[in-house]
Amino acid sequence: MNILKLNVAVFSSLISLLFAVVDTAASKPLGFRPGPNATVMLNGKPYRGVGINYFSCFLRTLKDGNDTSYESGFATLKAKGIPYARFCATGFWPRDMKLYVEDREEYFRRLDGVVHSAEKHGIGLIPSLFWYYACVPDLVGEPMDQWANPNSKTHAWMRQYVREVVTRYRDNPTIWAWELGNEFSLYAEILHAVRPKADSRLGTPETRSKRDELTFDMVRHAFISFATAVREHDPSRLIFTGDSFPRLAAWNLEQKKSWDHDTMEQFKQMLIKANPDPISGISLHAYEDDDQRFAHAMEVSRLVNKPIFIGEFGAQHETEPQAAKFRRLLKAIVDHEIPLATVWVFDHPAQKDFNITADNGRAYQLDLIVQANQKLKASRIP
Repeated sequence: MNILKLNVAVFSSLISLLFAVVDTAASKPLGFRPGPNATVMLNGKPYRGVGINYFSCFLRTLKDGNDTSYESGFATLKAKGIPYARFCATGFWPRDMKLYVEDREEYFRRLDGVVHSAEKHGIGLIPSLFWYYACVPDLVGEPMDQWANPNSKTHAWMRQYVREVVTRYRDNPTIWAWELGNEFSLYAEILHAVRPKADSRLGTPETRSKRDELTFDMVRHAFISFATAVREHDPSRLIFTGDSFPRLAAWNLEQKKSWDHDTMEQFKQMLIKANPDPISGISLHAYEDDDQRFAHAMEVSRLVNKPIFIGEFGAQHETEPQAAKFRRLLKAIVDHEIPLATVWVFDHPAQKDFNITADNGRAYQLDLIVQANQKLKASRIP
């Protein structure tokens, strides 16, 4: 009897220990989380780091299932000490989503290949789920203004894809944050009526109309609905819009239809409006002289307690003046205590003026990223 009681006690203890381990694993924070005073936490510790855009790592295998060049790409990034990458996690044109429509299992097998390769090589990922703002409305046969209609087919398709992707990867530690798309706001409120490209060979409508001209209101609806959809399935990871710095005339374009430059207060207003709750971070893309607005952006970041992610920065061409510009932007990111940034762009030959590989004339940028990360790591709070 005593032996039986002892065995039962031991068994109960083992079960309790097992549940404790499972509980701890389940509650372990995954990916980027917001920290105090607009900082970022990774795996429960303060984090600052510079990564890179690997824009086409999924697109290339989406177009050709035999193309697994992302494997050597992630291996190179690991060897170079690059910690994480932002990438396009859907098709660019409606035509690119043909596989998703016809064979969803194969579509996700290819996306799984990218995610698992990054995981194997220890590279964090920030998937941008709807890179080109026109792709989803075009897929469902609606104009761009349906981004402002939460009851539209555009929103329904967006929510479906968010659910499928987020629930598939939310327990994977290699997913560090979520992002909507790329620079939606830069297409909004433009006086010369910017409309998406129309080319039926790409799966778009043959013509466009005024309803395809974005407004800031449409874009904000897209931001809010996307973040709300992500939060239904992932309660904690950082969510970014993928937007750029507001145009120098963003406030005036929306309010007065004018290209007059905004005041600094107007810039700050637009930056807050461009990153509405439940978006949990501030997205910026920085080129040319955008570093001159870093300090003001950080003021806004701390005011609303949302960390900044500079999703793109860089310099084109292989000249010393451009190299100096790159070093200046990178130094400004470090000096202004911006938590996250990714350089544009790794292994993307179509962007020949920005393309970075391990052995071309911009390879030095990979080395400078490593040096910056070493400096950032040394400055982190213990």
